[in-house]
Amino acid sequence: MDNLTHSLVGLFLARAGFRHVTPRGTAIMMVAANAPDFDVVCWLGGNANYIHWHRHITHSLIALPVMAILSVAIVRGLGRRQVNWLAAFLIAMVAVASHLILDLTNVYGVRLLLPFSGRWFRWDSTPVIDGVIWAVLLLGLAAPALGRLVGSEIGERRREAGGGWAVMALLLLSAYDYGRAVLHDHAVALMDSGTFHGLAPRRVGAFPMANPLRWDGIAELSDAYVIIPIDLRQTFHSDAGETYYKPERTPAIQAALATAPFQIFLQFVQYPIWVSGPAPEGEHATRVSLVDLRFGTPPLPGFEAVATVNDRNQVMDSTFTFGLGNARPR
Repeated sequence: MDNLTHSLVGLFLARAGFRHVTPRGTAIMMVAANAPDFDVVCWLGGNANYIHWHRHITHSLIALPVMAILSVAIVRGLGRRQVNWLAAFLIAMVAVASHLILDLTNVYGVRLLLPFSGRWFRWDSTPVIDGVIWAVLLLGLAAPALGRLVGSEIGERRREAGGGWAVMALLLLSAYDYGRAVLHDHAVALMDSGTFHGLAPRRVGAFPMANPLRWDGIAELSDAYVIIPIDLRQTFHSDAGETYYKPERTPAIQAALATAPFQIFLQFVQYPIWVSGPAPEGEHATRVSLVDLRFGTPPLPGFEAVATVNDRNQVMDSTFTFGLGNARPR
């Protein structure tokens, strides 16, 4: 999820009662709720370095206590008050766990079992940035302030506010995520029940859109992928999608595959489609790209590794790009 969501969840967890177990409890939980994203510094090494290290070891279960104690140390180091180290460590663990759970709901996913396994875990139920989640959390943030304002106007004694609204916001967030998961399972079931070009799919998936009732369905066949927009309010038609055929592994594709950006991207991509054609910048050269269909399509790619290969199958350049202008809002 985005860091505004992580920060507000950390704040509401603190307001729900955890802040009272140690001085600086709120700050500790807000820092810890964002701690796994300390890996953002890997972006300094470029896009390929980022795709390799983002949601890497800092998002694993084995690193959870490390992220927690680091968060406590940061708050203690920057602040002037002592903390109850054991209590602070335990509530920081809760906040770090909230980060991992929220990231699990996205298409991007997390690698919980590093360094023992690089397997990606993901629930594909919510976009990385979700307007409904923002609305719920901002309501939980604004309501106590409004309550204090109204109370001051009518002369009520000022009380510590926010605990009840924090619990309500967290419950609404949980209910919304559960509802999203149910709708996702329904979309996947629709894809799994369909036939595509007369064939049953090898595997299917559904990717979230801003509207919880709309999903991008995907079916993998032996020689192609079929992407179908799903509107759960309407009848599902398995023949209403776009088909992208898997090309043969040409020597140009094999040459591009051996480069570092492609090797790194292959550790991340879940629905890969290769695209090759004449390179615009050189005669007799081939442009080879590898696209992840979770984030875009060959005509409008999102996450993409790209290489230019000459007529002797030598790679002239190779890079990885997020294609942020075209990527789906995951």
